[in-house]
Amino acid sequence: MSPAPLRVLIADDEMLARKRLHRLLGDLDGVEIVGEATDGTEVLKAVARGGVDCVLLDIHMPHLTGIDAMRLLPADGASVVFVTAHAEHAVEAFDGEAVDYVLKPIDAERLARALDRVRTRRASRADAGSDDLDGEDPVVGGKLALQTLKGVLLFSPAEITHAVIEGESVIVHTDRGETFTDLRLADLERRLPAPPFERLHRRALVNLDRIVRLEPQSTGGYLAHTDLGAVVDVSRQAARALRRRLGITG
Repeated sequence: MSPAPLRVLIADDEMLARKRLHRLLGDLDGVEIVGEATDGTEVLKAVARGGVDCVLLDIHMPHLTGIDAMRLLPADGASVVFVTAHAEHAVEAFDGEAVDYVLKPIDAERLARALDRVRTRRASRADAGSDDLDGEDPVVGGKLALQTLKGVLLFSPAEITHAVIEGESVIVHTDRGETFTDLRLADLERRLPAPPFERLHRRALVNLDRIVRLEPQSTGGYLAHTDLGAVVDVSRQAARALRRRLGITG
């Protein structure tokens, strides 16, 4: 039996842009267009009604921008792929854990790759959800399993120093080197034990046992230095909580 089609909502305030996406999506297998939206408010209403797996979301729209709309979407709901002419918002988009960022004019092959990433991300999320429903510990036998290009790699949590969002990917830093994963940072945070793992920045999950030095910053945050020499940003809010946890005053 063939897999269910990916249900896609097109969100753009420009009619010509919506029509082009319609044409491109119509040429792809395994895609069902379930509606259109012309601003961020309509996006939120459409997703709330259900039946949307992925939103192709423009940045500059009336009422709510695409970035604003993404931040208001449920974390475990529809996946977001930004389709925009504005490259300068990419970092902000990936901070919000968008799956991909496609620049206009849209290339058919590039759009297809973005939707493949959505399918991979959603499959990983579904697998993790199935594990939870079965009552299984996501770190099985003391090991975290990560699907990589080299196959499934198994890590003990103690081997992992930190994980960070870099561009379109999450990179897990371990004693064996760097490993790319399709998991979101939030998925890793849920799978790894806390303590010692803490979200010290919106882009970083850190093993506190591997931190050897905290370097104060003028922003009120820190630079956390790991025992392997990596440096990780600690946000001001996380720094306050970390100071309380470590009994640091002042």
